[in-house]
Amino acid sequence: MAARPVVSVFGLNGSKLDSTVPLPSVFKAPIRPDVVQFVHTNMAKNKRQPYAVFRHAGEQTSAISWGTGRAAARIPRVGGGGTHRSGQAAFGNQCRGGRMFSPNKVWRKWHVKTNLNQKRYATVSAVAATGVTSLVIARGHRIENIEEVPLVVSDDIQGIKKTKEAVALLKALNAYADVLKVSNSRTLRAGKGKLRNRRHRQRRGPLVVYAEDNGLVHAFRNLPGVELVNVTRLNLLQLAPGGHLGRFVIWSQSAFSALDKIFGTETTPSEQKKDYLLPSAVISNTDITRIINSDEIQKVLKPAGPKRTARPYTQKKNPLRNTAVKVRLNPYAAVVTRAEMLGTSKKSRKSVKKPTQHASKSFVETLLSE
Repeated sequence: MAARPVVSVFGLNGSKLDSTVPLPSVFKAPIRPDVVQFVHTNMAKNKRQPYAVFRHAGEQTSAISWGTGRAAARIPRVGGGGTHRSGQAAFGNQCRGGRMFSPNKVWRKWHVKTNLNQKRYATVSAVAATGVTSLVIARGHRIENIEEVPLVVSDDIQGIKKTKEAVALLKALNAYADVLKVSNSRTLRAGKGKLRNRRHRQRRGPLVVYAEDNGLVHAFRNLPGVELVNVTRLNLLQLAPGGHLGRFVIWSQSAFSALDKIFGTETTPSEQKKDYLLPSAVISNTDITRIINSDEIQKVLKPAGPKRTARPYTQKKNPLRNTAVKVRLNPYAAVVTRAEMLGTSKKSRKSVKKPTQHASKSFVETLLSE
């Protein structure tokens, strides 16, 4: 995650300005690809248009069953004569020209409701991912020559009114390569979508986030792959298209500064979302690889054998069977075990009966002689 105190601000000519902007707390939020993928799937379903099969399809015939006694199935058959159609089976889903089984209905449950807190969590994760250079590059954006991510531009960007000015700005920021990538990726769609007003497919370009539109939308809207959104209307479908984190975002300075008011911090609630606090990570250091490879962890790991030193392992023993491990986990277990052993020995001593003393042989002989 992008965790640094301030972010540089760039001018329209691509040079760094003297001013800087504090990094909003939303960029320190945990990045959860599982939550983003789940919420994106549900949100994408809400843009579907209901479709169904014609309700009379396969049933527009006067077919009727012949009944029994003709050594033929009781499926409805077309009446009349003189054509191949007469006598053919109809209506059934197994028949040629018949209806389909369980056709789609327009009253299907097309829309899915997602928990509000889940949607906010996904949006926060998507915003935080836009500040991680590796995630943005991994998503396919051409940002190798950009000086800094997140990319913040002065508020003069909101006053651009001409497309040629927008192109000049992107070239000055070394961000125009991402637009060329989109332009070169435009291809014809495979399948029937060509007939349904979606003839072409292309990649996604930069997302421009602004706080106030003073002509900005008209200037950028004709560039291929470029999308625009107001900072108060940030949408997961634009921040993580396809459910994939790491969208390349160009922020205006005022929009970037407004993120703390919109999402709040981990301790300060949001001003626009009632009682909303940013989610906090379960562990302070989320770099699991660094934790595993640390000296504290590695020194307790033992090699798998005398010749194998590449794969360390940890021996696992059952504390219910192994007394040493049990005492290591619970030192009082030794006291309990010893008490049980002593108690058992006392009981065994009490339960032992003294042997019966039999009369001696001479005593018995004396009694018998008398």
